[in-house]
Amino acid sequence: MSLRSTLGTVRRTWLSSCHRRTVALENSVPFVSFTFDDFPRSAYTTGGAILRNLGIRGTYYVAMGLVNTSNDLGDQFRIEDLHAAAAEGHELATHTFSHHSSRRVSLGAFQEDVRKGRSAVREIAGLGVSQNFAYPYGEATLAAKQALGKEMMSCRGIYGGWNGPVVDLNLLKANSLYGNIDRLKTMERMILENEKRKGWLIFYTHDVRQNPSAYGCTPELLESAGRVARSGATILPVAEVLQHLVGTEPVLSDNAPGRIS
Repeated sequence: MSLRSTLGTVRRTWLSSCHRRTVALENSVPFVSFTFDDFPRSAYTTGGAILRNLGIRGTYYVAMGLVNTSNDLGDQFRIEDLHAAAAEGHELATHTFSHHSSRRVSLGAFQEDVRKGRSAVREIAGLGVSQNFAYPYGEATLAAKQALGKEMMSCRGIYGGWNGPVVDLNLLKANSLYGNIDRLKTMERMILENEKRKGWLIFYTHDVRQNPSAYGCTPELLESAGRVARSGATILPVAEVLQHLVGTEPVLSDNAPGRIS
């Protein structure tokens, strides 16, 4: 094992074990959530159409500083995409404003960018945004995990695996949905294992197009994964899964910092 991979494993263990804010997953059915980061316009125009045809809804983690721009993921979302996604019942969650990594700016600057990102959805688009957050690039720090755990309902990373039977809301596990249909077998195995565990499986991707970036997927893979998941799981946006976990809309507890009341 290389030094880099060893350090990555140590970081993952360290982040996963500290500053946890836990809630028990005591459900009788497995949950699956499909999430989209940043988000590229194709995540809604193509990905959203696929979810609509399947009768399911997802979570879009919005980095408002990317609106009307283009990059290697393709054209980024437009304001009208936010309104259309919200009208269809998708969750609009936050992904900072500037899409900075928490490892590359100070904690104070990162917290301010997270707050700016949430405010911008309301102020620019005139829409509500949930208290659910995803780390840009999946890069969390221990200080950020501790601080944001007091401000956000949940924070999602990119460490793979299943959430449950105890869920750490300060660092939700999520699994990349990247590539073409040849990745479907891997997705199927994860979905079937989640059914056995009665856990919560979160997928994330970026662009959805025939020739996706290294961080996106083809329409065929998204649709096929959605069909497989739909056959044996309840598919919901992140916010609605959290409502199931706590029996009502979760709130941060003043009496027991770091836990759900």
